[in-house]
Amino acid sequence: MDDSARRWTRHRELWAYFALAFGLTWAVHIPLALAAKGLLDISVAPGLHFLGAAGPISAALIVTAASRGSSGLRDLIGRMLRWRVGARWLLFALFSPVAFFLAAAALTRLFTGAWPALDRFGHIAEFPTVNWLVGWVLWTVAFGFGEETGWRGFALPRLQRNRSARSATLILGALWALWHLPSFFYNYPGLTAFGVVAFVVSIMSGALVLTWLYNSTGGSILVAALWHGAFNAATASGEGPMSALVSAFVILTAVLVARWAGPEDLSRRGKQTL
Repeated sequence: MDDSARRWTRHRELWAYFALAFGLTWAVHIPLALAAKGLLDISVAPGLHFLGAAGPISAALIVTAASRGSSGLRDLIGRMLRWRVGARWLLFALFSPVAFFLAAAALTRLFTGAWPALDRFGHIAEFPTVNWLVGWVLWTVAFGFGEETGWRGFALPRLQRNRSARSATLILGALWALWHLPSFFYNYPGLTAFGVVAFVVSIMSGALVLTWLYNSTGGSILVAALWHGAFNAATASGEGPMSALVSAFVILTAVLVARWAGPEDLSRRGKQTL
């Protein structure tokens, strides 16, 4: 690509990224939604939903290569592997969703008199025979890195360039929620209007926590992906109130983070920009 074409692409990076991320994912998820509603007669392979998670990472890699070349790709991949961020951030990313899951289980036991199935942590409906650890790893690889390389690794630092971290997070969170739209029709059967609102609030809260993690670790996609994967593993059980309770803990964490870190940077370290 010549320099003029690369400059043209760089000025339109975000537009190109979101168009491609939505297009690649929805090319997989819309047929699944149509099939679930009986509008398309196709055979759905187990785990095809997971393929849609490759949309954000694919879009990030393609647009970065087109606009910033090999140096941009090296930077993006380097942030995917950035682990020298301090043990506390790695521990929080890995185990705070686990703590939320265990706290939700304890509350369920307190109010219902019965423990939920703790081995449902990391459950994957499409692959019911995999154990919790393999499920956790799959959630992290597919939706952790698959999404976070795009949302936080590519989009967030560009949105933060001329905006506060809070404003950038609200924009990104709204688009992130919209990206899930086709999956409402096949992955969340019986979802009510209240359920949609609760889902969006949970997404917005998760986006705020992820912005805080990303900015506080100097732009570590790895930390964001680890937290995202652990959160998915914690909410994947689909058993009783567990998912709602875990999401409630995330909402509480987002409120505390916003008060502690402040809206401008959502981090004591400053916001990360590109």
